[in-house]
Amino acid sequence: MANQEITEIKRIFTSRLDVLDHILSVGEKHISDSAALMQERLAEDMHPFGAQVALVCSQPLGFAQWCASQPIENPSKEIDSPEQARALIQQTREMVDGISVDDSKLDEVKRIGLGPDRYAELPARQYLNDYLVPNVYFHISMAYAILRKLGAPIGKADYMTYLAPHVKQA
Repeated sequence: MANQEITEIKRIFTSRLDVLDHILSVGEKHISDSAALMQERLAEDMHPFGAQVALVCSQPLGFAQWCASQPIENPSKEIDSPEQARALIQQTREMVDGISVDDSKLDEVKRIGLGPDRYAELPARQYLNDYLVPNVYFHISMAYAILRKLGAPIGKADYMTYLAPHVKQA
């Protein structure tokens, strides 16, 4: 069971990292000040574009580290350039490619920090489905929304590039 689950989660993580990379490319083409792009926010209390990239990557990176029984080290949220963002996306892809885990690991309970004095304990499968994957989508959506706010010509097709191979013409 674990092999099929892990193959699918690796596919999801990799294809969504490709979406993030694509969104970043759109931003670079249409926003001339890349330093300003990386600091742009939807709201004052939200993370900027560069941190959204880091937060997308932190989900699969943390899972890969956990599967390998390594300490989970979240990437810095201080992403100041598209080059730094691309390097982190590439590092994340490499870590995702190396994920290997058996059923016993996926049955373990994972403790998730949720802020000061708050946490949840979930079986790893639930951790994947109810925490990691939704967080990947959330932070990609925030990066997408920042680009829309800045006027970049980006749409749903850019967000869902992973469906392109399945699209048919009537």
